[in-house]
Amino acid sequence: MTFSGVSGEAAMASSLTDSAPAAVTERRISRMTLLIGLVAGLLVAVLRDRFWGVGLAIGAALAWLNFRWLRRGLDALVQASTAQAGKDKPAVPLLSYFGMLFRYGLIALAVYVIFEYLRVPLVSMIVGLCALGAATIAASVYEILHPAD
Repeated sequence: MTFSGVSGEAAMASSLTDSAPAAVTERRISRMTLLIGLVAGLLVAVLRDRFWGVGLAIGAALAWLNFRWLRRGLDALVQASTAQAGKDKPAVPLLSYFGMLFRYGLIALAVYVIFEYLRVPLVSMIVGLCALGAATIAASVYEILHPAD
């Protein structure tokens, strides 16, 4: 057992995934989500409507947060499955399921509170959440044009 409570195999698997080319793409998607959302929000705020720009930026920030939580949740599932590699019926920690559902509930609550109290248009926040999809497409195109060999 290591200090973090994870077995040596699971810690090694975690460090291998962090050094893989996929980790570089994940970081690129994370940065591009914020960049695309904030630039779009700034442009819309300056050229059109301040509240729509704020909504786009908030939606992009929530998409970025969702992506980070998703990665952490999947990393925990990988570590749990690696630690139970020899078992016939590996058990998924109940906390992992709760974390996945809690993530969506927290985002929905944040969108509701922002919409209700700050009067930011709901559609602008939903469009801002699409920054993650745009960043994923952009990162995929980048990987196709510049393969990591």
